[in-house]
Amino acid sequence: MPVNNLTTDSLRWLNNAQSAADSANFMKNVKFPGIEEDLTAPSHPWIYYGGSYAGARAAHMKILYPDIVYGAIASSGVTHASIENWEYMEIIRRAAEPKCSNHIESSITIIDALLDVPVTRTPLKALFGLAALKHDEDFVALLEAPMGGWQGKVWDPEVGSTRWEEFCAALDKPFISSDDLAVTYDKDTDLVMITEDIGVPVPVYNYARYIKDNFVSQCTSTVEDCFGTFDDAKFQETGLDQTWRLWAFQVCTEWGYFSTAPPPGHPRIVSRRLTLEYESKLCKQAYLPGQHFVVPPLPNITAVNALGDYDIAADRLAIIDGEVDPWRPVTPHSEYARDRVDTILRPFKLIPNAVHHYDEYGRRNMSEEPPEIQLIHEEMIGFVVSWLADWEAPIGKAD
Repeated sequence: MPVNNLTTDSLRWLNNAQSAADSANFMKNVKFPGIEEDLTAPSHPWIYYGGSYAGARAAHMKILYPDIVYGAIASSGVTHASIENWEYMEIIRRAAEPKCSNHIESSITIIDALLDVPVTRTPLKALFGLAALKHDEDFVALLEAPMGGWQGKVWDPEVGSTRWEEFCAALDKPFISSDDLAVTYDKDTDLVMITEDIGVPVPVYNYARYIKDNFVSQCTSTVEDCFGTFDDAKFQETGLDQTWRLWAFQVCTEWGYFSTAPPPGHPRIVSRRLTLEYESKLCKQAYLPGQHFVVPPLPNITAVNALGDYDIAADRLAIIDGEVDPWRPVTPHSEYARDRVDTILRPFKLIPNAVHHYDEYGRRNMSEEPPEIQLIHEEMIGFVVSWLADWEAPIGKAD
């Protein structure tokens, strides 16, 4: 880190253009220990390969520095920056096992309705162990946390997470009493009574148990200290150990992706209380105006989208995405994007049933990989070999 702290002024150079220039500088000047040969670009055919944020960088590098980036592979490349990113959760809602998706959707609808009524609001939050959490927005934001398990799914069990499957299994359990949840079960109505007059379906009760067991139980202070987000001072430490400030700064200045609720009337697995105002308030809380830089009211997504957006394309730029990747809506494989022809020169590939940059995981013995992963790896080898066969050293440069 070339700075002494992570204040707004210190972070003002952390943007897409500067980061791309950093990569270009590396490619043109790198020296490898123990290798005397000059391996810099453009004397050699560099292939820039990245996934997710780095997938967007791979695509952008091919556009910004075509003279030194011979080829690029953008895996789950988020080339469309957006202020709101409600579609992330929509992919999960549609792709998840229907029973699990229905459990979450119905639970969130009931939870939102109970929060609307003062007499049911506190008993509901108490069921989750969060009665002392002041703001309902912070409460429902924590209920969103298990959704991250979907992105953690990976075809290789050695690096993947099973948190999503565990969450779904927890929601589907029959009623099991718990010593730390003072409730009763009414068999006639199939409701868990959290007070004499207030009952919730079993999946809501199971949701509460899951949140208590996996999140609230880890809190060693008050729930407000652990999960509250309205105390500005919590976000104003600027030491170099506050590394969360780095990506959040880019979110606030250029990328966006605030995870809001979908438009009114749309099915949802997150609370309607997750508004843009709530999701973006961190930008004002964490990044106070500096002497040299002020974080804009909303990110300048044009800085990213001007480089091609959904339509970003170039010869020897491969676009690879996952069919059920929650980031797919902001990649060139989005339903909002035009369809393309898949060619050797401009590969455009969608991996069936894949989540986030599935091609970036692999086995040394490719026969151990699932068929769809073997296929994408064979195709990648094929088009890169074809690209390299066409490479010619720049005039005046050694082969």
